[in-house]
Amino acid sequence: MPFACIFVPDFPVQALLRVEPDLCTQAVAVLEGSAPLEKAFAINQSAREAGVELRMTKTQLEACTGLVLRKRSIAQEKSAYAALLDCAQSFSPRVEGTDHDIIILDLAGLEKLFGSSKQIACAIARCASGFGLEPHVAVASNPDSAMLGARGFPGITVIPEREESAYFEQLSVNVLPCEAEMQETLERWGIRTLGALAALPKVALSERLGQKGLRLQRWARGTALRTLVPIKEPLMFEESVELEHSLVLLEPMAFLMNRMLEQICARLNARALATQELTLELELEEGRSVVHPERAAFASEGAGRAPTHNPEVREIAIERDASILFTRKLRLPVPLVDPKIFLKLLQLDLNAHPPGAPIKKILLKAEPARPRLAQNGLFLPPAPEPEKLELTLARIAGIVGAARVGSVEILDTHRPQGFKMRRFAGLEQLPRGNTSAHSGNGNGNVGGEKNVVTALRMFRPPMRASVTVRDGSPARIACHKKKDMDGHVLWVAGPWRFSGDWWEQEPWARDEWDIALQQENGIGLYRLVRDLLSGGWFVEGTYD
Repeated sequence: MPFACIFVPDFPVQALLRVEPDLCTQAVAVLEGSAPLEKAFAINQSAREAGVELRMTKTQLEACTGLVLRKRSIAQEKSAYAALLDCAQSFSPRVEGTDHDIIILDLAGLEKLFGSSKQIACAIARCASGFGLEPHVAVASNPDSAMLGARGFPGITVIPEREESAYFEQLSVNVLPCEAEMQETLERWGIRTLGALAALPKVALSERLGQKGLRLQRWARGTALRTLVPIKEPLMFEESVELEHSLVLLEPMAFLMNRMLEQICARLNARALATQELTLELELEEGRSVVHPERAAFASEGAGRAPTHNPEVREIAIERDASILFTRKLRLPVPLVDPKIFLKLLQLDLNAHPPGAPIKKILLKAEPARPRLAQNGLFLPPAPEPEKLELTLARIAGIVGAARVGSVEILDTHRPQGFKMRRFAGLEQLPRGNTSAHSGNGNGNVGGEKNVVTALRMFRPPMRASVTVRDGSPARIACHKKKDMDGHVLWVAGPWRFSGDWWEQEPWARDEWDIALQQENGIGLYRLVRDLLSGGWFVEGTYD
């Protein structure tokens, strides 16, 4: 029964590099401790090649040229570990979290799905790399041999059954996950390789080191047998970043959020999930006053301010342990897993509701949900697409106001276009209930009046009219065939210019106007058209 082990070397460093991938080619050291006693807790291979060692003080590290220093982030390590679990559980339901940087999974029965053991190991490595981690993956006949193989050999390793001892013979005893005291004891005995440990007499080793020594020897020989203990971690899709310097501009913050959203969406995809609720938590700099988010000053560049249209979006500014936590929550009408859509919605929301103080920590949470299943058309996507509709409503809200934009409800139905648009906030009362899309009431709001249906009744053929134009707009109209269409124009909307068939011998081009005329029984609304080629005016229809 084969087992695979995923080991992430220099795990604290890689957890930080998931958010800052540009540092992958540089020497990086992670510091732990309080100033001024900070020391190197973890380093990457580039730092080792530059002569950096663990436990070096910050003063010593600052003397190293080209070395990048970062503080240890427990939150980012938790996110990286959760991503590693998502990677493993996307292959096997039986996964053991052996340590913070080691995960073992049972590969029984996976050959029919993923191929040979080496193919499975390569697929696991590619999946982990997509989550921003570069692991060592080893496959062996028992969990502990797979663990030693991953800790001792870089890249992909497949250890044949009953050949474990030969593979481990030249490995250093430092790959054994044991206490530092045990490592020192073996060092004093001159035991520096697993081959030397495996060759020790069993009885003498037991007398001096007890059962712990015998367990280490079984590991060195590759004969340890035990049952895998699967874990059941709650689904948690969170990504966080603690900033070295507080952010004031929206653009660099958007760059970080984009990377975090890509990681969350990759993890959701690995679980075949989506999200319908996204929460952004910002920890603000201490000692700064925070006013109401609508009035706060937050420097931004690029896109203009656009308030969110979603009534479920909330803002919270509270003091917690001498720091301020600012929270925004987005509720989506349908489960999505598109980082670009999420980023744009968050940008629009932050433009409208700035936090009001420099940001020192960013936390993104996604509530998992099952993706919406819909039967699409053979050649065309569902209309409207939920992602584009959500962004369109957010942009409209920036023009007409968040309180005056309706919301979209996706219906739970087999129909691919099953959605319902809730009514927008109403327009001002118009004469005779005119709510034409071309009407210019001037209040700047998008919407429709309650229980009003407007139709355009066409004249066949259109009626010729004489029109007096003032300042480019119809001012008076006279129609000989219909006396009630004779008088001054009360108000006018337009023109809307249309043309077509320009490639034919008889093209057409026209301007359309909506006008209102005073009549004996009220106000009449008409569609007035001017033929741009002939210069003639026609009344094409009436609104009723």
